[in-house]
Amino acid sequence: MQSYTPAKSSLLSAGESGRAAGGKIMLPFVKKIPVSEPTLLGNEEKYVLDCLRSNWISSKGRYTQTFEEAFTSFCGVKHAIAVANGTAALHVALLALGAGENDEIIVPTLTYVATANAVTYCGARPVFADCEFDTWNIDVGQIESLITQRTKGIIVVHLFGHPVDMDPLLKIAKKHRLFVLEDAAEAHGAVYKGRKVGTMGDAATFSFYGNKIITTGEGGMVTTNSDVIAERIRLLKGQGVDPQRQYWHPVIGYNYRMTNIQAAIGLAQLERVEELIKRHRHNARLYSELLKESPSLVLPVEKKWANHVYWVYGILLKDSHQSRNQVMEDLAKRGIETRPFFYPVHLMPPYHRKISLPAAEMISAQGIILPSSANLLKDNIRQVCQELIDLLQRRSNLAQSKE
Repeated sequence: MQSYTPAKSSLLSAGESGRAAGGKIMLPFVKKIPVSEPTLLGNEEKYVLDCLRSNWISSKGRYTQTFEEAFTSFCGVKHAIAVANGTAALHVALLALGAGENDEIIVPTLTYVATANAVTYCGARPVFADCEFDTWNIDVGQIESLITQRTKGIIVVHLFGHPVDMDPLLKIAKKHRLFVLEDAAEAHGAVYKGRKVGTMGDAATFSFYGNKIITTGEGGMVTTNSDVIAERIRLLKGQGVDPQRQYWHPVIGYNYRMTNIQAAIGLAQLERVEELIKRHRHNARLYSELLKESPSLVLPVEKKWANHVYWVYGILLKDSHQSRNQVMEDLAKRGIETRPFFYPVHLMPPYHRKISLPAAEMISAQGIILPSSANLLKDNIRQVCQELIDLLQRRSNLAQSKE
């Protein structure tokens, strides 16, 4: 077995690792580079303490409305409605758009399962589309072939922060009188031909989970330019209570409200969102520069009409000698945390379809998400790249020596 020397910066020396009681030598401590972590360096603590000291900690309080107003301005949209999480945002948005029993909603199979789950919550059926080989987003050219008499709408997912090619998709939707819901959970601030995501469909949803570009811990947002849709969402997210008649519920609603504490964190995050996006893009450029010569990798693209925010930096292994899971395990041993790409939803037990969506299946099987936090230092990225390149080269050499 060939030996491997990890990058020096990832380990403490034997002297630094010390000795346990009785003089037993301890193994070197591997400093972990996480795949993602929040960046809480602004007014988060100040605003949360204000909530605690004022006793406004639940869904009432000034921060929720202020956060909504600030997010409206950030996106350039008429309405932004805060909810408990990104999945709740999808659910109430679909309900407000009229999705219901026996409807079909076209969704990309390469997405987080929440996209399909929200469709199912409404009693509708997700119809899965394959993805593009380059952007990894929904294959717009395939959509029209999936439309039936039951098709009600299309959900597009701006996967990993790269916008979907919206103009041809919107043209298809208009032709067939379908709604378009943007799942922008991973794409805060991404831009398509000068328009921010979250402004082009009938409605859009965002997630503020702890690993997103901005976070509230848990939390979500629905954006829309429609007064009718916005009013419906506000009714549904608050148990369906009539805003003019206390404790009167004209519809079945949901407890999907965002707390004032969550909104306080979100507002502080939003104050620094441009800086965070800039860091994500800068880190992605450095990754691409350091990895571009590797013959074993396919790197993410940025179309000329897009402003990719690189929520995460994903790569594909194209070398047949490489096992994706083994590469991830080997990186973990060197203190580098990674994640696989999402599994195609059509392969999961609740949604299993006897169909082949080859692009999504291939991309999912070969995809690795590298550490992607805005907190990353240049030295962190250099270490990740050096470890990855060395590992792939050694594994390739070993495989070729056995042929």
